[in-house]
Parts: sequence; C-alpha cells; structure tokens
Amino acid sequence: MDAGFEKQIVEQIKRYVIDNLQLVQLNDEDLMDKIIEITNQYLQDVYCPIEEKVSIGQQVYSSIRGFGLLDSIISDETITEVMINGPDNVFVEQNGKLKKLNQKFESTEKLEDIIQRIVGLAGREVNQANPIVDTRLPDGSRVNVVLPPIALCGPTMTIRRFSKTPMTIEKLISYGSITKEIAEKLELLVRAKYNIFISGGTGSGKTTFLNALSNYIPKDERVITIEDSAELQITGIDNLVSLETRNANTSGIGQITIRDLIKSSLRMRPERIIVGEVRGGEALDMLQAMNTGHDGSLSTGHANSTYDMLSRLETMVLQGAEGLPLDAIRQQIASAIDIIVHLSRLRDKSRKTVEITEVTGYENGRIQLNPLYVFEEDERSTLTKVSGKLKRTNNKFKNYHKLQLSGINVEI
Repeated sequence: MDAGFEKQIVEQIKRYVIDNLQLVQLNDEDLMDKIIEITNQYLQDVYCPIEEKVSIGQQVYSSIRGFGLLDSIISDETITEVMINGPDNVFVEQNGKLKKLNQKFESTEKLEDIIQRIVGLAGREVNQANPIVDTRLPDGSRVNVVLPPIALCGPTMTIRRFSKTPMTIEKLISYGSITKEIAEKLELLVRAKYNIFISGGTGSGKTTFLNALSNYIPKDERVITIEDSAELQITGIDNLVSLETRNANTSGIGQITIRDLIKSSLRMRPERIIVGEVRGGEALDMLQAMNTGHDGSLSTGHANSTYDMLSRLETMVLQGAEGLPLDAIRQQIASAIDIIVHLSRLRDKSRKTVEITEVTGYENGRIQLNPLYVFEEDERSTLTKVSGKLKRTNNKFKNYHKLQLSGINVEI
C-alpha cells in the first residue's frame, strides 16, 4: 500500500469514527478496539498485511486522542530531540545527527491542538497572552513551546527526550565519557557531601550527568529536587521530594519560580538540594543554601568553560541582588562550590567530560581553581573522530576536610 493511499484511508476512517462514535463516552482502550474493528471492515476487500492494518489503526487513534505525527516520532528510541518549526518543518536529532523529516502536520490548527493537549496534561496553559511555556510529556521528556505572534514561522515546539531507564555512571563509563577510576573518585566526593556544579554547552549532557551522579547519594538521605520541568530520574531514594516551577496564569498571578522553591525547600529539612539548572537570580539562593549547612548539593549551568561558568554565576547572582559587591559575590561562589565538572559536545558530536576542577578559595580578587582532570586527545584523533581521555594533572587535591569528616581516607 503506497503512502498516499494509506493517508487517504486513515483520513476516511478518522472521519467515520468522529461522525459515528460517541467519543466522549469511550475510554482510550474501547476507542482503540472500535478503531481496529472499523479498520478491518474498511480493508476487508483490500489486500493489506496485518502490520499495516495495525499501523493504520494506530494512526487513526493517534490523530484523535494521541499526539498525531508526534506519536510515531517519539516512539522511536533512537530520536533524542524533536524540533518543530511550524506544521511543515519537522527536524529530529537521531544518533547524534540532525535531519529533516518528510512528514508534516495536517495544518497549523492540528499542531496547535496537539500543543494544547501536551501543555494541558501537565496542568499548564499556553495562549497569545502567555505564548512561551516549558512543560513535559508523560514520559518525562522536556518540552518548550513558543506560539505566534512570538514565533514567526508558526507554532514552535522543541522536545528533549530522555531514556526510559535512568542514566547511571556505569553507562557513562561504557560511552567513554569518564573512566572507572574517575567514577570511583566522584562517588567518594558525592558521599562526602562536596557541593558539585556541572557546567557545559547546550546538548553536552549536563542533566544526564547530574542524574547519574545523583545515584551515588546515600539512600537514607532526604533529597529535594528543584526544576523548571521535572526530568530527573532519581531512583532508590525513598525520602525524595520533587518540586517544579509554575508559570503565571492568564491573569498574571500564581507564578512559582526556582527562587521561591529554593527558599521553601530550606524549611523542609533537606539533607541535599538538587537544582536542575540555574539560569538567573536563583543562583544567589542556591549559593546561600550551600553556604548554610546544606552540603552535598548538586546543580548545572550553561557555560563554555569552567572559568566561563564562574563569570556566568557572578552575572546570575547580580540579577538576584543588584548592587552586591563583586568581591562578596566571588567569596560566596568560592566558599559554596567545591567541584566543577565541565562537559562538552565535541566536533564529532560525542559528549565528553573535559575537565574536573577543584575550587580552592578566593585570593587577590580571583576565585582559585585547581584542575584535577583534563581531557587530552591522543594520536588516533582525526577531524571527524575525537579520541582521547581524561588525564590526572600533577596538581594535588587540596580540600580533604569533608572527606576526613566522612571518615574517608583516600587520595583523590
């Protein structure tokens, strides 16, 4: 059956179902059964393999109750990102490579309908008065939506997909992002409650790394996670509280920010606070939390290098406390953060840990850094393929205080 004929059949069955069934009275399972029954009747005189009949039935169901074209895209495990620039331009990142799909949405209205359905599932709303929203799919995938008139090319949606199985350090080792030796050192630092900040560019794997690192947190601790849209998959911790921000409603009220959630979390007796990503003034609240007895906190931020991350943190803190002296900000950063792990997406699209650095203090107007591990390319590297590994520098680890308090006597 050619694609054009299949599309025609799907449209005919869909129209029949909408016109002849009481959709409101049918649950999802019953509706699917009815659609399969009607599909079999429609195709009884046409040769059609069973797989194609199932596919047609699923397409009809998806166009009525599901996410239409999106359902077939997000069912593909190899697709990690979906970019929809209006109904006619759908791009995906598959196996690290970006490509445009031939499929299109039926119309702008159909795409908007799917967007409203996705946003509504998470209890959020998006409209002309509130045209930008961050939300998530039921499977935890992160979704960003921008509607016209802000988006000139039509409704725009970007979906960052996450694996159904939580990321572990073992997987990062198998991907070559870090070595077993480094993983063991990171485990000790997490257990000893060092404050660790993960930095990197877009798509470098910050959330993935944070997720893997969080699995080293002792299972008997109370952990609070704070995110714009909940995507962390922390397993094995019973005393876990996950908090998520909320946008203002159409009247402009009801907004709950990361800053609000950090302040609230401090009253919830946390042993550790994990902030999914800091982007603005909440950096000040996070640093203050780290400095007031909430050791072992983890967070991420966008930056091109370790030094760039420190500069960005300074700027973010100023957004939250304009007029604060730069000296005071730098001292706050230096005393709050113990370790910075910098990730990068290299020229061959591979994601690697490129630096692990210790923050040793504040001296002569500068935050002092002590690089412990640095990624070095080897002779097998080419323009199209990066080969290399993290190597231990000659710098000695300086801040053993927390390791000693935890009774860990190991050289880092």
